[in-house]
Formats: sequence, structure tokens, C-alpha cells
Amino acid sequence: MRASRKSWIGLYFIVGAVSPGLAWADDQCSSRGQLDTQYCDRDNDLVADAPTDPAKWKDPSTLVWAYTPVEDPAVYANIFKPFTEHLKTCVGKAIIYYPVQSNSAEIEAMRSGRLHFAGFSTGPTGFAVNLAGAVPFATKGQGGKVQGYNLLAIVKASSPFAKLADLKGKRVAHTSASSNSGNLAPRVLFPAEGLTPDQDYKPLMSGGHDKSTLGVAAGDYDLAAVASDVFERMVTRGTVKGDDFRIIYKSPVFPTSSFAHAHDLKPELAAKLKSCFFSFKFPPEMVKEFNGDDGFVPITYLKEWAVVRDVAEKSGTPYNKTAYDNESRREAAEAAKKAAEKAATPSPAPAAPKQ
Repeated sequence: MRASRKSWIGLYFIVGAVSPGLAWADDQCSSRGQLDTQYCDRDNDLVADAPTDPAKWKDPSTLVWAYTPVEDPAVYANIFKPFTEHLKTCVGKAIIYYPVQSNSAEIEAMRSGRLHFAGFSTGPTGFAVNLAGAVPFATKGQGGKVQGYNLLAIVKASSPFAKLADLKGKRVAHTSASSNSGNLAPRVLFPAEGLTPDQDYKPLMSGGHDKSTLGVAAGDYDLAAVASDVFERMVTRGTVKGDDFRIIYKSPVFPTSSFAHAHDLKPELAAKLKSCFFSFKFPPEMVKEFNGDDGFVPITYLKEWAVVRDVAEKSGTPYNKTAYDNESRREAAEAAKKAAEKAATPSPAPAAPKQ
């Protein structure tokens, strides 16, 4: 029996997970900066160069991609469908969107050669670059200009909190260790506002910006550090009501999610992929979903991500393998904990049959 596309791609990921990485160390590398030893950066632009041996370039008949799991990954399968269809025609290859469940899973998928391009959220972009050979080239924008987002500190509208210093000893949600707005930026920016993480409160890791927002609405958290673009999308969709919240802190602007290709794509394929990204104009439903963004805008990791790298360094969480391994272990432990809690929750009793 012929396997379905869904089962095929699942098998593809499982097989890839136990296969050796598809990048190669370069013993002749003259410069690699913070990149993993299997990559090289001879031109000092902070991202991995393409292999010098053309035999190591990838030109697959099917390209697999994913988008950052800042919210429920399934949400984006339909949102990006017009774009995926555009790429099929423009690139001239089969394109498969594969939803990932965590930042570390997405990074590992590109590192092992199972993702050919992907959208990474702001913070994890650094890990994707250094440890997975990701080459960021685009972000969402409006009118040809890069649009950013802010770190928001949100509280329930009915709460008594007026400033960050009021949250000492309270329940404050962060998202995940590698998240820029959900963890790293609060650690750097909140202390100047009178609230120091790990000193004035113990961050509660929610696992996502949407989960943090819903947690504040439900009263599980007194405050949450979230990305403004995710919060605004939730309000636009009607997932939450904006009037149910108050914003008591707003940061300077950060770049939003990056779109990156694997460093070892055949250069002509990488160039074609970029061209197809930039020729795509968002349809009305995507413009609405992405807060007015109407297309993709060129960026470089060297320039646009400088402020993000600065936050990571100042927060003591540089984009190296030690920090990545710590985050991966934390994500795995949190997933196991949630699975155990779900398994221990009794199933609701079946409804009595109608008489």
C-alpha cells in the first residue's frame, strides 16, 4: 500500500533523527567564530558558509520547512498554505510544511538535514545559526521595511499592579529559556524597572507566548512577559479580549522571526528560494494575521540580529552548545512532566444514554 504524504513525512523525520548529521567539518577552516566545528565562516558574516565541495551541496526534489512554535504549530499550517503553494510553483519543487513542537526540535531538524528552510523566532535564531548552520535571509515586513515587535509585560485589567516593581514575590510567567522577549530580554530590561528575575520572583516557564497570555487571563499568572506580535494576533483572532489586559511595560523594538535556509543548499537553489520569498505578496488573510505585514524583507544576521545577540550576552546566555543543551533538557523535562500529568488525569465519565 502506498504511504500517505503525512505518514511519509513523519517517517522521514524519524529516520532523519537517528541518521548522522548531514553537515561536514572543514579541517581547513580559517575562521568560524561562535559556529559549531562542522561549519565555517571565512567571510566573517557570522553565518555558516556553503561547503566548498559542490558534491556536498543539497538539491532535493522535495523541500521541507517549518515555522517557529511560538503558538500552537497547527495554527500555521493553514495560515502559510498560500505561501507554500506559491513556493511549489516558483521554486518548481514539492514543498512540505512540517509543524514542530519546540524550538530545540526545529533547530535539531535543520542541524540533522531534515529541514531545508525554516522560520525561527527571535531568540532561537542565534542557536539555529551557530549550531544548525541556518542562514537567515528574510523577515516579515510592511511596505518593504522591517517591522519589529516589543516585549510586553501584561497583567489582568482588574489586577492592582501598575508597574513592574509591584510584582515582587508574585507569579510571573516567562516562556522558554531561549526566547528573546519571553525570557532573555526580561532578564536584561526588568531590573532597571525595579523587578529582578530570580531575585524578586522565580520565573514560571509556560512553554509559549500564547500559553503565558492565556495564563494571565485565567489567573494562573499575575504577569507575563510576551511578544507584542503574538499578543496582538491573539486579540485579532478573538482568542483573547484586549480589554481583559493592561500593558505595564513595553520595550524598545526587536526584530521579529527570521527565515533561514540550510547552509548546504545548492547556491543556485538558495538564490531561487530567496527570490521566491521576496516575490510573494501576502494575501489579505495573511496581512490580517501578521498585523499588517504584507511580504518578506531582506535581512542579515550580522546587522538585524545585533541587538538580540547583545541581549543574549548581557543575560549570560550566549548562543553556544552548553546553553542550547541546557534548554533542550529543560524542554524535554517539561514535556515529560506535562505528559505524565495528562496521563494521570482521569478521563471524563461517558454520558448516560438517553432514555
